[in-house]
Amino acid sequence: MQSSFSFTKEYALEQDKSDKLASFRKKFLFPQHNGKDVIYFCGNSLGLQPASTHQYIQQELDDWAKYAVEAHFMAKNPWYSYHEMFARPLAKLTGALPDEVVAMNQLTSNIHFLFVSFYQPVSGRYKILCEGGAFPSDEYAIDSQVKFHGHNPSDAIIELYPREGEHAIRHEDVLSAIEKNKNELALIFIGGVNYYSGQVFDMKAITEAGHKAGIMVGFDLAHAIGNIKLSLHEWSVDFAVWCSYKYLNSGPGSVAGAFINERHAKNTSMPRFAGWWGHDKNNRFKMEKDFRAMPTAEGWQVSNAPVFSMAAHKAALDIFEEAGMDALSEKSKKLTGYMEYILREINSKIEIRNPNLRLEIITPKERGCQLSIVAHGLGKSLHEKLTANGVMADWREPNVIRCAPVPLYNSFEDVFRFGEIVLQILK
Repeated sequence: MQSSFSFTKEYALEQDKSDKLASFRKKFLFPQHNGKDVIYFCGNSLGLQPASTHQYIQQELDDWAKYAVEAHFMAKNPWYSYHEMFARPLAKLTGALPDEVVAMNQLTSNIHFLFVSFYQPVSGRYKILCEGGAFPSDEYAIDSQVKFHGHNPSDAIIELYPREGEHAIRHEDVLSAIEKNKNELALIFIGGVNYYSGQVFDMKAITEAGHKAGIMVGFDLAHAIGNIKLSLHEWSVDFAVWCSYKYLNSGPGSVAGAFINERHAKNTSMPRFAGWWGHDKNNRFKMEKDFRAMPTAEGWQVSNAPVFSMAAHKAALDIFEEAGMDALSEKSKKLTGYMEYILREINSKIEIRNPNLRLEIITPKERGCQLSIVAHGLGKSLHEKLTANGVMADWREPNVIRCAPVPLYNSFEDVFRFGEIVLQILK
């Protein structure tokens, strides 16, 4: 932890003054509280709206009005190929090749579609290794996939949990579980960043261990993309899925995405649920009977582009293109480190007055910009008081407040003001 941090407004303002990403804050719209921007730490749940989103969507509305069906080819951004604009920016964000990524569907839909291809249970190899307490959508999807293939979830699903008294899953325990069950596992599917604790898993090492045992490996990147640096192609990950409404700021329920490693994408005979938008685009409108998959991630598409949600997605990704993940990652570490420092300073001030009050950070050092906090002695009442004071953080049962100082639009002053409000509440 940086020793030169200071719990003062002067320090925070000085850091913001030298922040090369500070101008990006103006590109987003903040809810208001008593005439001021709220302190918004909910980017891990729903990112703020880019100010340009309205303009991007309006462009498509105008082209719809002007060209109607011909907008598929005559619009400023032709709808027929609209999704192709995302290959390059999504490849940058995921550390992939452009042919390995595609914007399509929603997150859970993509889990199901890719399980068709990558979960191929056979006699003796039918189990799935996943994190215990994963986001419910993942749990429901995995459970239903196992049942669909005729297996009992209590037998076919192996869940990883932290050791007793701990909050993060130890990396050695993940590798141990792979080794122990290597002859029975058909798939490893883990959230790259745990939604509850904020823990970042060693995706490279997990993939290597899985492949050594002949196991397919996939990741849910809902809390990872736009938050941490990824190198999916280099790590040789088989597949990954994500949503775009958290750190990617693309709006509620906006279009999701998927990564399929090129060695699988080129295999056009790989099992999948087919749709016409995954068919060879050079012959798509011949309306032929036999499906011929494109030899890229596009071959997993089933439907044409949802242009309006993709317009919002483009507005957000254009900002990421300008900022760059290297700069965002660098600021994220400083910003989150500053929040950790302030929370420890608050503990040192309040424990003298009331030893029953303590703010425990359960997020390990392997993290993105989220800190998950247990407020001993207060619980949910602290979250309610933060909300009343203009801080938008996130409560997760049974007892965690999730705070995500997002480097694109949060400032050091935000973190300082948050600490000031927490201290006032606890006093």
